[in-house]
Amino acid sequence: MSTIRANFCIQCGQALTDFQEEERVRRRCSAECGYIYYGNPTPVVAAVVEQEGHILLVRSHGWPEKFFGLVTGFLEASETPENGVLRELKEELGLSGTIESLIGAYSFAARNELIIAYHVRAQGEVVLGPELAAYKRVPLDKLRPWPMGTGLAVQDFLTRRNSAAK
Repeated sequence: MSTIRANFCIQCGQALTDFQEEERVRRRCSAECGYIYYGNPTPVVAAVVEQEGHILLVRSHGWPEKFFGLVTGFLEASETPENGVLRELKEELGLSGTIESLIGAYSFAARNELIIAYHVRAQGEVVLGPELAAYKRVPLDKLRPWPMGTGLAVQDFLTRRNSAAK
C-alpha cells in the first residue's frame, strides 16, 4: 500500500476509513457517496541527459549542496511520456533533445510515483530554469547510480551502456 494517505472524501468531505478489498487495504468514504480512494501513483518522467560525452545532473532549490539528480517532472494531462520528458528538458535546462531510448519504468513508493526514464541526447546551451539551483556535467565514466528513485534508471543506463561496449 502507498505511503500517501488520504483522510477525507474529495466528493463530499466526509472522513475516509480503511476497508479490505481482496488483498489490499483501501480507503472509502464513511458517508454513502461511494467514493473510494485508490492512491494511484503519479506519473513522472526522467531523463538521463547526455551532452558531449557528459551526463547533466541537476539540483533543485532546497536540496543539499552536494545532491544532484536527473531532470524530472510530472507528466501533464494528454501528454505522452516522450513529449513530457523533452518538455522538462527544455523547461529545466533550456535544451532541445532527442530520445535515444526508453530506459525503463520504476516504482518510487516513498513518493507514490511511477518514474518513466529515458536516455536523451541534448543540444544547445544550458540555461537554468527557475526550478533549479544548479547543474553539473559528469563524464560518462564517472557517473555513479544512487540507491533509490531515479538512481535505479541510472544503474540500468550504465549496465546497458557497459554491455553494449563489450
